[in-house]
Amino acid sequence: MNPLLLVPSSLFFIFIAKWLLVTVIIGRKNLPPSPPKLPVLGNLHQLSSLPHRSLQSLAQRHGPIMLLYFGSLRTIVVSSADAAREVIKNHDIILSDRPGTSISRKLMYDYKDIAMAPYGVYWRQMKSICMLQLLSAKRVRSFRSIREEEVDLLVNKIEQSCSNSLPINLSELFVSLMKHVVCRAALGSRYSDGEGDGSRFNKLFKEFCALLGVFDTADFIPSLAWIKHFTGLNARVDKTFKEFDKFLDEIVDCHLARDWIAIKEDQKDFVDVLLTIQKSPDEASFGRDSIKALILDMFLAGIDTTSTTLEWTMTELLRHPKAMNRLQEEIRRVRGSRRSVTEDDLDKMLYLKAVIKETLRLHPPLPLLIPRQPTESVKVQGYEIPAKTRVIINAWAVGRDPKMWEEADEFRPERFLESSIDFKGHDFQLIPFGSGRRGCPGITFATAALEIVLASMLDKFDWEIPDGSKLEDLEVAEALDLTLHPKLPLIAIATCHSF
Repeated sequence: MNPLLLVPSSLFFIFIAKWLLVTVIIGRKNLPPSPPKLPVLGNLHQLSSLPHRSLQSLAQRHGPIMLLYFGSLRTIVVSSADAAREVIKNHDIILSDRPGTSISRKLMYDYKDIAMAPYGVYWRQMKSICMLQLLSAKRVRSFRSIREEEVDLLVNKIEQSCSNSLPINLSELFVSLMKHVVCRAALGSRYSDGEGDGSRFNKLFKEFCALLGVFDTADFIPSLAWIKHFTGLNARVDKTFKEFDKFLDEIVDCHLARDWIAIKEDQKDFVDVLLTIQKSPDEASFGRDSIKALILDMFLAGIDTTSTTLEWTMTELLRHPKAMNRLQEEIRRVRGSRRSVTEDDLDKMLYLKAVIKETLRLHPPLPLLIPRQPTESVKVQGYEIPAKTRVIINAWAVGRDPKMWEEADEFRPERFLESSIDFKGHDFQLIPFGSGRRGCPGITFATAALEIVLASMLDKFDWEIPDGSKLEDLEVAEALDLTLHPKLPLIAIATCHSF
């Protein structure tokens, strides 16, 4: 017999033996339940353009912990508060690592940021810098004047529309507002919406967010990686990264060119603080790319997620006029005879806080929290999760779990008035910002902006939907890019409130 004929048969038997071995090993493990999968695709065909809804539907049939295969990647999906508590609280250290994607690795400076950095010494360094230097309560308070000035400009812009009875695109208004707040806090410059750097920043940021939300087939089915060369995705990522990198370099160079060392501590922006840290002899690993990566995190977490939450809050209030009226009565009662709401008033506005909690419960800006992966095998609710398996928490499904919430799909802020449940990471039935070591460090920054913007808008103006529209027609359909936002722009009519 020709020895060459033995090669195909030998390879075939090796393949079968390997398949049987893997099957036996996996079969011995108590893995979570899993829906049937297709060859190559796995369970990818069961995902829609709104994967949080698809995964909720699958979880209703297969349980709050289920095993899916996204192409070749084994993925655990968690859809209940109890399971999320085990993942985040009981096994936080083991499950604090991050799986990456080829696009995010390129755009985020090989994971030198805090959101995507692998768990370890470098990540702990970045987390410490963010919590103690950039996003501490003291630092957030130091940006109060920025928030107040930008809210005043927002109010003036709305008053101009009032005088002309013009509809207002609140979606655009909120993105513009948060862009100015974050840019002033992070970079020390407003970057207007007109020509020059403002227009350049808008285009770059929009493309950057779009790319981070792209589904890259190569991450799930490596054999199809060649497709990116034909679709132009690789070239698009490279181009955007180079342009944004140049933009950030110019910002850092501009700060270096001025006497940033002499700036008073309470007047420093994020870049000033990061440059000060870089000069410390204890921060040898904190280089220029680390500065740029952290600035990007501030943009992504501060602009898109906060503006989306403002948009959903106003959408729900317009759909529920009684809730809006109750909130306006509270705001105006607390404000009293003074002309404007101040941040000192916010702690007294309990219904405002309840409205924000209810909005984040129904509409978390990141419906699927950034994936985790265990560094070693771990058991969650009796099921084994092998090392390097992706673990995704469906925060959207957790927030709408009927076992945890009465009338789970209804907008009822009153549920929080007699409840101590908060979104700061201790109550696992409400985790829009995540929790544990990998929870979002920007909660205080986001909350400060959400509260003063909503309080000022609802104090100064009465709101309604445009003539000819019906409340039931108000758009609540979702679209998912980097964040989950209303599918259509939110358009409303403002009337100046007479004091």
